[in-house]
Amino acid sequence: MRPAAVLFDCDGVLVDSEPVGHALLRDDLAAHGLEMSVEDVHRLFVGGTMASVAVQAAKLGAVLPEDWVARHYRRLYAKLAEGTPLIAGVVALLDALDVAGVAYAVGSNGTTEKMTTTLSQHPEVWRRVKDRLYSGQELACPKPDPGLYLHAARALGADPAGCVVIDDSPTGCRAGVAAGMRTLGYAAAGNGAALRAVGAEVFVAMDEVPGLLGL
Repeated sequence: MRPAAVLFDCDGVLVDSEPVGHALLRDDLAAHGLEMSVEDVHRLFVGGTMASVAVQAAKLGAVLPEDWVARHYRRLYAKLAEGTPLIAGVVALLDALDVAGVAYAVGSNGTTEKMTTTLSQHPEVWRRVKDRLYSGQELACPKPDPGLYLHAARALGADPAGCVVIDDSPTGCRAGVAAGMRTLGYAAAGNGAALRAVGAEVFVAMDEVPGLLGL
């Protein structure tokens, strides 16, 4: 059945921003006394907000200044502005949704500034999503709170029960499932076990999505 709307996560789903972000976070935490690998950063922090990262990192031994979140965001935005590629197949997927008349929006735990920094580098995507960006932390309902995806559905005038979420983290997939939405878990690497465990349907490439949506 064709969905009422599709709600995309941003980082790791529309743009390939996570490798840069995870490497920068590893280096930043190491400078503040917490050594860990990029793999550990991904495992512990993917899908969270930077405020939640700060709390968890402090519990693990990082000594962070009070303004660390704001300082890290400034460094991150500058790094992402140097060039953030799209995830392969995103433009073709948006084309398919447009042809089918299916609305879509972006719901991220990142800030609107972060989404703007990465997505605006790609005019063929930016012109279609720039007025449909929703930040969980700015709305005070970051994933796994289902409120972010429910807000995005309401903004599109779509019945949440008919919406489909596309996310790549267990945190985001939990939000989609909790919102009562069909949730597709994008597992570009690995077997997607962590996504499947929280109720997502796992896929590994964006060109699978039109078929999964019946388009």
